[in-house]
Amino acid sequence: MPEPHLPPFFAELIMLLAAAVLAVPLFKRIGLGSVVGYLAAGIILGPYVLNFFSEPEQILGFAELGVVLLLFIIGLELDPRKLWTMKRDIFGLGSSQVLISGAVLTGIGLYVGLSTQVAFVAGFGLALSSTAFALQLLQERGHLGTNYGQRSFGILLFQDIAIVPLLAIVGLMAPGESARTTLDVIYEVALVVGAVASVIVAGRYLISPLFQILAATRAREVMLAAALLVALGSAGLMSVVGLSMALGAFLSGVMLAESSYRHTLEADIEPFRSLLMGLFFMAVGMALQFDLIWDNWQTVLLAVIVLMFTKGAILWALARAFGSSNSDSLRVAVTLPQGGEFAFVLFTAALALGILPELTANILSATVIITMLLTPVAGNILEWLAAKMKKAGVPSDQIDSFEDVTPSVLIVGFGRFGMMVAQMLTSEGVSVTALDNRPDRIAYAKKLGFKIYFGDATRPDVLKAAGAGNAALIALCIENDSVMKAAISQIRQELPDVALFCRATDRAHALDLTRMGVDFQIRETFESSVVFGRTALEHLGLPQDRIDAIEADVRERDSKRLAMQLEGDFFAGTETLHKITPRTEDDENTPS
Repeated sequence: MPEPHLPPFFAELIMLLAAAVLAVPLFKRIGLGSVVGYLAAGIILGPYVLNFFSEPEQILGFAELGVVLLLFIIGLELDPRKLWTMKRDIFGLGSSQVLISGAVLTGIGLYVGLSTQVAFVAGFGLALSSTAFALQLLQERGHLGTNYGQRSFGILLFQDIAIVPLLAIVGLMAPGESARTTLDVIYEVALVVGAVASVIVAGRYLISPLFQILAATRAREVMLAAALLVALGSAGLMSVVGLSMALGAFLSGVMLAESSYRHTLEADIEPFRSLLMGLFFMAVGMALQFDLIWDNWQTVLLAVIVLMFTKGAILWALARAFGSSNSDSLRVAVTLPQGGEFAFVLFTAALALGILPELTANILSATVIITMLLTPVAGNILEWLAAKMKKAGVPSDQIDSFEDVTPSVLIVGFGRFGMMVAQMLTSEGVSVTALDNRPDRIAYAKKLGFKIYFGDATRPDVLKAAGAGNAALIALCIENDSVMKAAISQIRQELPDVALFCRATDRAHALDLTRMGVDFQIRETFESSVVFGRTALEHLGLPQDRIDAIEADVRERDSKRLAMQLEGDFFAGTETLHKITPRTEDDENTPS
């Protein structure tokens, strides 16, 4: 009998999952967030504590796919028009931050005795914040859509672009590097432009029709495979031409931001993104070298303090210069003072080219990791100070400037009934988002100018991605009673406070919906029947006041019957169905 053994990496996988399950809830409970929990789990499993993983670099290479998927999802939430409105934050504020922070940190490096090349690599490497870390913090706090969140994102996006020329400069610094010809430069530029153009063209003209075909098959796993193919394929194409994989995924996401399938794509990819991001932060934690920190603790401590205070001060000043309030500027400063994952890329390249000494590279990497660990602490300190200032009577506009969320309505089911509801709401300027799972309806509604997306109403992740959590009202206009029942159950479980209006197919369905506690329900044919009856009475010559009285009587009796039937007797009140209030003497001469 063969000896039992575990498959390769099975034990390591179990340890990673167990560490995450234990550490993340603990650190979230004490207010430091899931990111620090993942970092702590990685530190414990790493080579300097329990030594379950001696080579974290192997995990880090795979886990970087989490950053790729994160940027793809962020891209899905930004349509090209909105991205264009952020150009001042991206290219103005972002470029200023990289250049000024890099120059100041380089100057500090020269002051402490580093060579010009080492100071440049260290200064501009540390000037880049962690896209993965900062965006995760913003998403956890629900602040990504705020003014300071969008401004922080603009800075991070430019930093993702800046890594490309920085790597090129480092390559030119290498000892014995031969000068490239003009043709080489033109070829590389053309390659980059061609790759970016390919992603843009494919995203705008090819991918949406592909998803429309796949959606018609109703095969969810194929849609998921296609979503991963788009995100990872575009990332791979960018990587081949020397650009950031995360930037490629972001571009493809932006190109799909106006697609009807964006919310389903986001909901499908989110679990993979979350797990891979957790793995990424655990791998970063494993790379923290405690023996090196112990031997050089004064240098590391000084580097951490100088980096966070210098970078934070520059971020605050630049945000103020670009029009942010004092509150938003402080929030930007405590969100982006850390070093980032692209610093590892730059330090590794410089180390391989012989520019950066190994000890210096390790000290800089340790500095980056420690600043990541301290960033949530800085954020919590700012929140604590803000709360103290509020209690002290400081005007709220000095400590909090978040925009109010615009009330919106989510309509699920966009057939004839849902479309009429949308017309009523949009005519008054109400923001409406619609979900449906039929590609033909989606295509027709988009031609009419409605904002509609492909999605399954029974999936809470899809509903949340479509904005259900921020909706003032959810209107379920679905034809299928069982699907509506499942959707109501999910919504009430995940979003118990949201107002829920439902379309009922018949009287029995209306009673079921009322028992389920929806805020409003109406039978799809009731109002049309009342209007039909009114018009018939008008044709027969009855006066308007008599028609009004008849309608009021019909509505009152219908409400009473519904109330009695809810008490248990389905046939209660039916004997009054045809007993309308008798006519008065004034009505004796009217036609019957």
